[in-house]
Amino acid sequence: MRRLTRSVAAATMATALALVSACSSGSDDDDASGVGSSLEQVTYLTSFGNFGRDAYAWVAKEKGFFKDAGFEVEIKPGQGTGAVIQTIVGGQAQFGPIDLTGGLLQLGNGDAKDFVAVAAIQQRTMAAIATVEGTGINTPKDLEGKKLADTPGSVVRNLFPTYARMAGIDYEKVTWVNGEAQTLMGTLASGSVDGIGQFVVGQPTIEAVTKKKAVLLPYSNVMQDLYGNVLITSKQYASEKPESVKKFTEALLKGLEYALANPQEAAEILAKNAEAVNPAAAAAELQLMAGYVRSSNSGTALGTLDSGRVAKSIAILRGAGALKSDLTPDQIIDFNLAPKA
Repeated sequence: MRRLTRSVAAATMATALALVSACSSGSDDDDASGVGSSLEQVTYLTSFGNFGRDAYAWVAKEKGFFKDAGFEVEIKPGQGTGAVIQTIVGGQAQFGPIDLTGGLLQLGNGDAKDFVAVAAIQQRTMAAIATVEGTGINTPKDLEGKKLADTPGSVVRNLFPTYARMAGIDYEKVTWVNGEAQTLMGTLASGSVDGIGQFVVGQPTIEAVTKKKAVLLPYSNVMQDLYGNVLITSKQYASEKPESVKKFTEALLKGLEYALANPQEAAEILAKNAEAVNPAAAAAELQLMAGYVRSSNSGTALGTLDSGRVAKSIAILRGAGALKSDLTPDQIIDFNLAPKA
């Protein structure tokens, strides 16, 4: 009887030890799969402040897409193409969207280097001059003699001389003053400037802030084949962590797809995380942006970049005299990391 009791006790102890071992092993597996302390800490910059057009990053965070991919992401408001590039190359952030045309200008004119694009956010440029009724601006020619505001590194501002040439206006007759992403619309509402650099999807927010009907002059009306925003990272990060780039890109694009399918929910997520967001305007921005995100080719995957189209963009800028040096698409895009068509 004693022998049987000792045998049962030994078996019970062995089972308990096996369970403890299994639990410990499971915990280690969780860490290895990107849960808990093993999450990679990265900083993401929005393209330009916190508006509806950038809500998809907050969606990716809120819905756990970043965490599932192995990242703990801090989202900070960006201040336009030039500033986003500088911050990422400087190592203060790892990812962020810039306007591809603005990136080409920065790279081709020696103002920036050591960054690469890894996915498209919008298949067409959304750059525009925005104003409101009553300013006397209805056509590009009306911009002559007017005062516009934008951040110094914004693609709208940096691309304006090229836009002006192609639209047949004298860009030297237009005055630019400095502004900040979050205060530009308030500057327009106050009447201290005649117009601002903006994306076309900003129309609902402009009207909400100014209480007037918005008037927009899209750059795409005179410059075809230009991409909109693209996701970038530094060349160093892309070289050292290519798999991390792919995983982050996939998670961000998942957030983009969800935000476009659920604009009201995405707007509410943004409003919960960023002050002074008008949810109705943010949702309207996302609805307008959908047509710029989806390629005209229905079978093309979200986020893809086409070398031929980028080459055409370079040719447009070269033809307008906007680039000091020639470029090739693979100098600004890492096609090995970008989503495949």
